[in-house]
Amino acid sequence: MDMAPSAHPATTTALPTVNRRRVATAAALASAVEWYDYFVFGIAAALVLGDLYFPAGSPTAGVLAAFATFAVGFLARPIGGIVAGQLGDKRGRKPMLVLALTLMGIATTGIGLLPTYETIGVAAPILLVLFRVLQGIAVGAQWGGAMLMATEYAPEGKRGIYGSFVQLGVPIGVVTANTVFLLAGAFTTDSEFAAWAWRVPFLVGLLVLVLAWYIHTRVEETPEFREAEKRLAEEEKAEQSSPLRTILRDHLGTVLLAGGSFAVNTATFYIIITGVLDYTTRELGMKKSAVLTVSLCVSLTQLVLIPAAAALSDKVGRIRVYALGAAGIALWAVPLFLLIDTGSLLWLAVGSFVASCFLSIMYGPQAALFAELFTPEMRYTGASLGYQIAAVLGGGLAPFVMVLLLEATGTSMAVSAYIIGLAVIALLSIKVLADKARSR
Repeated sequence: MDMAPSAHPATTTALPTVNRRRVATAAALASAVEWYDYFVFGIAAALVLGDLYFPAGSPTAGVLAAFATFAVGFLARPIGGIVAGQLGDKRGRKPMLVLALTLMGIATTGIGLLPTYETIGVAAPILLVLFRVLQGIAVGAQWGGAMLMATEYAPEGKRGIYGSFVQLGVPIGVVTANTVFLLAGAFTTDSEFAAWAWRVPFLVGLLVLVLAWYIHTRVEETPEFREAEKRLAEEEKAEQSSPLRTILRDHLGTVLLAGGSFAVNTATFYIIITGVLDYTTRELGMKKSAVLTVSLCVSLTQLVLIPAAAALSDKVGRIRVYALGAAGIALWAVPLFLLIDTGSLLWLAVGSFVASCFLSIMYGPQAALFAELFTPEMRYTGASLGYQIAAVLGGGLAPFVMVLLLEATGTSMAVSAYIIGLAVIALLSIKVLADKARSR
C-alpha cells in the first residue's frame, strides 16, 4: 500500500547516479555521527554520570537523576523539529542539516570537557542538563533534514531503501558508541575510566563538525524542495501559510497518529540499549563489558535487517511491513524479560536479537512512510513532529519509567506490560493511518 495520497510524484529520475550516491552517503553519515553523539550520553548515564554529576545517598537515585537528564534531551527534540521544520520547509533541507550537525558537535564536546560536581558543585549538573538540551534540539532538527535529503533524491519506487540509509545511522551510532566505550574501558582501570576515560567518546564528537563542513560545501539541495520553492515563490507573500500553522490546522491528526505508531519502537529500543544496560549491571550483577558487547553485536545485525525491511516495503507496502514489526514487539515483550532475568549472557543476546529484528522491521520503512504522509511544502515540519512526539512519549521516558517500574513492582514483567501497552497504541494508530489512506 502506498501511503502517499497527498505527496507529489518523485522528480528525481533524471539525476546522475553519482549525485544520488553522494547525497545518500552524506545523509547516512550525518545520521550516524549525530546518533553516535546522542547515544554516548545514554551509555554514560547508565555507567558513570549518576555518580559524577548527581551524588546521592542511593545508587538508584543517582541513576534516576542521570536518566532524567537523558530524558530532557528527548523533551527538547520537538523544539528542534519545529524550528528546523519551519525553516527547512521554507529555506531548504541542507542548511538545517548543517546547523543541526554543528550544534550537536558543540554540545557533545562540551559534555566531554565539563567538570564534575566535585569540582564545580551544582553548576556541573546544571550545565550537563543544558548541553543535553542542545543535543536534543540538534537531533530533533537533524532527522528530518537527513531523511528528506535521502528520500527526496530517491529514484521512483526506491524511496523506502533510500530512506533506510538514514535509519542505518541509529545502529551505526550504537555500534560506534559501544565500541568506543568498550575500548575506553579495556585500556583503563575502573578508577581511570571514572576519572577521565569516559570523556573520550564525547570528544570524538568533534568529527561531526568536519562532516557539517563537507555537506555545506559538496551536497546540493533536494530537487523536490527546489520545485516546492518555485511553487511557493509564485504565490502572493500574504497568502503563504506557515508550514507549522498548516500542519496544526489541517494535519494534526496525522502527526499524532504517526507519533503514536512509532512510540513503541523508540521506547523498546532505548529500554534495550540503555535501561537493560543499567538493569543487568546494577541488579543482575552482569559485567559491563559483556553487556556492551551484546548490544554492539545486536546492532550490527540491524545493518542488514533495516535496509531489507525497507526494500520489502517498496514492494509490498509500508503499512504491512510496519505493522508486522509492531505486532512482533508486542508478542516478544514478555519473553524478552524472561530471558534477561536468567542473568545469562547467551539468553540476553537471544532476547535482544529477536527484539532487534522486530524493531528493524518497523524502523526500515519508517522514514519513507513518514515522508509520504505530507507534501514537500510541509514535509520537514510534519514528519519531524511525528517522529519527535514518538521520541518524547517513548524513548526519552522509557529508561526512567523502567527504573521506576522495577523499583515499584520488583518485577521486570511491569516493563513488559509497558511495552505491550505502547504496542497496542501503535497498532491502533497504524490501522487508522491505513484506513485514511484507503479512503483517499
